[in-house]
Amino acid sequence: MKITVIGGTGLIGSQLVTRLREGGHTVVPASLSTGVDLLTGEGLDAAVEGAETVVNVTNSPTFDAASPDFFRTSMGRLLTAGERAGVRHQVILSIVGVDQVPQLDYYRAKTLQEELLRNGPTAYSIVRATQFFEFMDAVMSWTSDEQTVRLPGTRVQPIATADVVAALADVATAEPLDGTVDVAGPDVFPLDEIGRLTLAARQDRRAVVTDGEAGMFAAVDGDVLIAGPGARIAPTSYKEWLAAGSR
Repeated sequence: MKITVIGGTGLIGSQLVTRLREGGHTVVPASLSTGVDLLTGEGLDAAVEGAETVVNVTNSPTFDAASPDFFRTSMGRLLTAGERAGVRHQVILSIVGVDQVPQLDYYRAKTLQEELLRNGPTAYSIVRATQFFEFMDAVMSWTSDEQTVRLPGTRVQPIATADVVAALADVATAEPLDGTVDVAGPDVFPLDEIGRLTLAARQDRRAVVTDGEAGMFAAVDGDVLIAGPGARIAPTSYKEWLAAGSR
C-alpha cells in the first residue's frame, strides 16, 4: 500500500513512517522540509499522487486563536488534493475529549479539523489520543520556576508516542472507520501527581504545588481527557517509561 504521511518528519510522523515501511508499505513523508506546504498547497499534489491512504499528523504552529485558521486551510487543501488524486482513506490524529473543551482555542481548532474531515469527500478515520508522555516536561515548564512546579489536579491518561504510532499504523492500513477511535495509556493520574512522579525520576528537588488555575489544563473539568468506552488501551505505563530513563 502507498501511504503519504503529512507531517512525516515530526515526533509522531517520523516514527509512523518507519513503522509503516517496516510493515512493507511504500511511504511518502511530507512536510515543509520535503517541500510540501499545506497552507499554500505547494508540493501537495505530488506528495499524495498514487496514495491509497493519507495520514495527517501535522500541528498548528501556535495554540492560540490563530490555530483554527491553520486547520481550516490545511484540511481544506489536503481534502481537495486527496480527492483529485483518488485517495480512498484520510486519517487524522486528534485529541481525546477535544470537543468537550471549547474554552481552549487549540481544542476548538482541532474540533474544526475533525468536522471538516467528517464532511469531506473521502472515507476517513479519526484517531484521538490522550496526552503524550514526551510532552509532560513541557507541560510542567509552563508554570514552573526554580523552586516549584504548579499543576492542577486535572485527571489525564497519558500515552507513549510509540503506542500512538502503533494505533495510527493499524488504522491507516485497515478499512476506513468513518468514525473515531480513542487510544490511551493504561493508567489515570491527576496531573499534579504526574509532576511529582516525573520530578522524582529526574532527581529534581523542586516541589509540586497543586494549583487549580495553573496552566492550560486548569481549564478542563471532570474526566473529559480520559478515554471513553471501547478505547484502545496501550501497554506502556508512565512509571515504566520513566524508569527506563525516557525523556
